Order: sequence, then structure tokens, then C-alpha cells
Amino acid sequence: MEETPVSDIASKEEIAKLDNLSQAQLMLAQLMEGGQEDDDTCQALDKLTTLLNKDAEAAAKDKSHKSICSIIDEVCVDTLFSYLDMRQSTAVRGHAILTVSSYFKASGDAGPKALTHFFFNRIKRGTYDDYIVAFCVASSIFPISPDMVTEMFLTEGFLPSLGPLMRRKWKSRKVETACLDMLNAASMNSVCREAIAKYCTEWLEEIVDEDPTELETAVHAVDTGVEGAQGSIAMKRHSDAVKNLAAVILAKLKAVPTTTDQQQPGELGKDRVALATTSIEDLSKKFTTILLADEEQEKDHSVEGLAYATIQPSVKEEVAHNPQLLKNLVKILAAATPKSPVTYGVLSIFLNLTRYKPPQSDEEKKMSQLKAYANAGGKLAAPNPLNDDAHTAARCKAVFEANLVPVLVTHSRNGSVASLSIIISIIASLSVATSIRGQLAQQGAVNLLIAAWTALPETEGTAKRTAAQALARILISTNPALVFGGTRARPQNSAIRPLLSIVPPDPSAETRDLLPTFEALMALTNLASTDDDSRTTIIRTAWPEIEEQLLSSNNMVSKAAVELVCNLVQCPEGIMLYAEDSAQAKNRLHIMLALADAEDEGTRSAAGGALASLTSYEPIVKAIVHRDRGVQVILGLCAEESEDLRHRGVFIVYNLISCEGETGKMARKMVRAENGLEILKGCAKKSRRAEVVEVTVQALKVLLEENDQPQVWEVD
Repeated sequence: MEETPVSDIASKEEIAKLDNLSQAQLMLAQLMEGGQEDDDTCQALDKLTTLLNKDAEAAAKDKSHKSICSIIDEVCVDTLFSYLDMRQSTAVRGHAILTVSSYFKASGDAGPKALTHFFFNRIKRGTYDDYIVAFCVASSIFPISPDMVTEMFLTEGFLPSLGPLMRRKWKSRKVETACLDMLNAASMNSVCREAIAKYCTEWLEEIVDEDPTELETAVHAVDTGVEGAQGSIAMKRHSDAVKNLAAVILAKLKAVPTTTDQQQPGELGKDRVALATTSIEDLSKKFTTILLADEEQEKDHSVEGLAYATIQPSVKEEVAHNPQLLKNLVKILAAATPKSPVTYGVLSIFLNLTRYKPPQSDEEKKMSQLKAYANAGGKLAAPNPLNDDAHTAARCKAVFEANLVPVLVTHSRNGSVASLSIIISIIASLSVATSIRGQLAQQGAVNLLIAAWTALPETEGTAKRTAAQALARILISTNPALVFGGTRARPQNSAIRPLLSIVPPDPSAETRDLLPTFEALMALTNLASTDDDSRTTIIRTAWPEIEEQLLSSNNMVSKAAVELVCNLVQCPEGIMLYAEDSAQAKNRLHIMLALADAEDEGTRSAAGGALASLTSYEPIVKAIVHRDRGVQVILGLCAEESEDLRHRGVFIVYNLISCEGETGKMARKMVRAENGLEILKGCAKKSRRAEVVEVTVQALKVLLEENDQPQVWEVD
């Protein structure tokens, strides 16, 4: 194509007057000219990206649209891809990948063809420079278009050719680094990982296991048998950075199972003695050594490798029982920039250390056992004991003691959705331990979880529910006044909506897990114990969901719901739910009386507490008296073996018979008719607590005085 001299264009205003095609020609010419400052190069790349994006939109609307990609020939493609070279600045590579991504989007089928031609043309040339550029392009494009690169990566003969290249007597650090970067990116894909395991494992292990005492002289003259080696350092042994990167790839291959059980022999020397397999534990020790080193060396790849290695239970235990390593990881995370690979890597390590096994129903456990049996070739494989709850709890304690939570709080403010989801999962695992929930709140976990729940989009339903459940656990075990009382704390009501979101079971779950429901109700009960503002907010926001849980088939959930209602009826709005003259209010009271007669003692106790508060109001006394078996249920509480239940029962009776007017007369009549005097006398004799005896005596006094009967009864 004919280049347009950059000097012909005088100003941005004149550039803006050109059509898209002319502007694209100008930007391409500027990029091909080279020799510019990085800022100018980035601006040109950004402008070209914008033009390509507009071009793709126009082509989608109008099939007859003439694309600017028609002027992007082989030379232009070569120029664009060359800006992905590892020898370019980080800023230029970052802008270039956006441009290349837009080019693929706008060019249709031409883009993959151009990439394949570029890649194999460079490989065919065989110079160090060409290898570097080709490998850098593949590793850069893999994350944005994995299918495109995978097809190219799996071309017959390509992977086997990498072994001889990496085994050359004379080494180029940049070539080896670029090659391993490409394999590292490709190993994220399961199909590519299978191929890498088959063709590359042997020479990767050779790199990792190379004796550092061999060939002490690292730098030599350039290998005259290799074209274009100028600009690279030619060495006879692999650099430490290359060894570390090779170890990361091996960790990915060994941490994530493949169908390739036995590695294929390499092409060099079939009679060679097979190399000893490097274990995942050996690799993790290499990463640990680097991460524990005081000197400032590149640790990014070690973080990534350890993130994969800690998938294995044995490695989790090793890492968790190394306090200095945990502290170093926290330090690395504190210094890492948000949304960076290092941040994601360290978070992944802590996620692996703290992750509990997901709860399973009996049916799910049976299916898991059958799958394990099938995968083990007919042998029943026992679950790894290092993954059980006891070992996980110990690892969580070690992670917490490394002072991780404040760093998580800081990172949560600027992190990506992915990193925020990991942070939530880590906090959720730590919150399982009741002993540290107060400290989690002190270190900012409550604010973190509320902010995360609010910030996450609705599409991240699992992460939002996890955040809400972790928040519930912490608020169950802490005093709301201490959590929300500080000057920098969020208002207490900000916790209500997240908690209410998990009261209904997860609609997307295959099995019904009632633990989040139970924990949310318990946390809401704690909040409802504080003030009328919180109670009113809860009632107005989610009364139908709470009322539904009163009738849950699970006794724990039903009990928790009744305890919440017991606190909610301490405010006027809660009382009106039962005291108003409506069919709904009468039905609610009927349900509460039924719960006071439930089989579960805890449910009876909670319902008795609610009725003790409600019967202070005449409309509710009237409704109970007129309800079939209403008084019987209350007297039944007075005859319970539990003194707490008897206390609730006699208190309710006292409220009923102390009511004024016709309602009170009717209540006293009903209590006497249901053998209330004898029941109360029996309650007084069985009770040992002064407060129970006192209210019982007061109730008997009211009944006997009105009936004009002598007060003759004994209390032991």
C-alpha cells in the first residue's frame, strides 16, 4: 500500500476532517514509520482501535459497507503484531492488544488467516528475533481469542519442534521466556494442556531440574550457527527466570488432571534413561523458596505456580503451616496493584487454603462415591482426609493469624468482579469459625461484605449470596451496637437488605440448602433486638418471606423465624400485624398459637415469648380467648417440664386475666373453665425460680379474688 507521510498532516483538526479510510491509512503509516515516543505510539494505536470498532459496527448494519480492513495488508498486519513483542514497553503492548482485538472483530475470516500466516512464517524463518515475536503474539492473543490460537497451536509438528529449540546448546533467555510464556497461556486450555503434557513435559522437567553448578560461565559469545541471535544473551544454561516459568507450566499440568497418564518419550535418544518425574510437592518447594527470599527478584511466576500447586491437599497443608510464607504472601498482596495477575494469584492461593468442601445431600454423596469408584477403575477411593473440615478450619485459622483481612478490605475497594468474588469466598470461609467473628468485624469485614453485596451485579448471584451468608454469620456472633456504632461504620440498616436476600432458598440451586436461611434469620433477630427503626425496616422489606419461614418443615428454621418475630413485635408496626381487625391478623395469631403447641421445644419457647409480648394488648387477648383451644395452648405451656416455658406460659396467663373490661372477664372465665387454677398451682409448686413463682402467685391471686374463693394452697 502507498504510505502517507505523517508530516503531510498538520493538525488533529485536519485529521478529523478525513474519512475513516484515510484516517486509518494515516495511523497505519505512523505505526509503520516507527521511532516514536511510546505516548505517540499508544495514541496512534488507540485511534486505530476506535476506527476498527466503528468499522465493525458499520459492517454489522450495512452488508455493502467497505471495510477499512481492505487496506490492512500483510505488511500492516506484521506491524500491528510486532507491537505485541515482549521487548516493547508494557504500555505499548497493552494498547496494541486492544487494537489487535478490534482488528479480529472487524476483519472476519481474514483475521485468523492473517494470524496463522504471520505465526508460521516467523517460525519458518527460524531466527531468534522471529521466534520471540511469534511466541509473544501467540501468548498475547490466546486470552482474547483462545479458539483461534488453539487451532494454530495444535498444528501437527509444531509442539514437537519446541523440544529441540529449547534443548539447543546455546540459549537465548528472551526466546525461552517467550516460548514458555506462550505455553503458560496455552495451558489454561484443556485441549492444549493435553498436548503440552504429551510433547513438552520431558524437556520442561529437564529445564526445572538442571544442575545449577554446571557450566558456571553463563554468558558466552553468540552461537554462530544461529541466525539473528544478536540482541539476545546466548547462554549454555537456562536462566533462573526460565526455570521458574517452566516450573509454573509443570504445576498447571500436574495440578489439573489430564487424560495423558504417561508422558511420551522425546525425539532425542530413544534409549535415554527416563527422567524422574518432578512432583507437585517438589515444584511447590521451589516456588516457596523464591517467595521466602529476601532479595527483590521476580516473584510473579512463583505466585502463579503456587496458586496451581495449592489445589493439591498436601501442598495446602505445607503452605498453611509455614507462617513466614503466609506473611510474605500477605505482604506481596498488599504491594500488588489492583486487577493485576499477582493480585489474582495470591488471592487464589488463599482461596485454595481456606475453601471448605461444599455441603452435599445424601444423594449427592452417593453420586460422588460412584464417580470416584468409576474414575479409580473399580476401586473405591477414600476422600483425602486433608480436605476435611477440621484441617480446613486449621488452615483458615493460620491464614487469619497472618493478618490477611485488612489487606483484603483494601483490595476490595478497587478490585475486579473476579477478585472481589474471591475475597468474599475467603471471608466466608474465615467466618465459619465463631471464635474470630468479632475480630473479623473489627478489621472491617462487615463493611467489606455489605459494600461487595451492593457493588456486585445481579449476574453474580452466587457471590452475592456468599457475601450475604458471611455477613449473617458475623452478625449472629457480634453485638450490632459495637459493629455499627463507630463513626466510620455503615448504618445498621445497610445490612438488612443483604440478609433478607438469602431468606428465600437459592432458586438456581439443584438442592435446597436451608443453612443460609437459618443464619440470615438469626442475624436479623440480632439486629431486631436493637431499635424500632431496624424492626420497622425488616417488617416493611420482607415480612411475607419471614412469615413463610414460620411454617418451614425444618424445626431450626421455624424456630429462628419465630424468634425473629418475637423481636419484631416489640415495635408498634409489629404489634399491628397481629392486633388489627382483619382476617390476616387472625390467621397470624392462629399460626403463632399453633407454634406454641409445636413438637419442638425451642419453637414452643420462641412462640411463647412472642405471645408474652403480644398479650399486653386487648385485641390480641380477645382473639386468643375466642380462638378454639387458644387458652388450652397457653395453659399447656404452664404445665411444661421446662421452667423457661412455664415462665412464658404463666406470664401470658397473667396478661390474659389482667385485661380490663369484658375481654378480661371472658379470659378469667375461660382459664378457670380449662382447669387453670389447678394448673397454676401445680406450676407454682414445681417452680424454683423466684420470678416464675412470683408471676404465678399474682395470676392465682387475680383468679381467686374475682371468684371469691379462699386463697388456700401451698408452695414448696
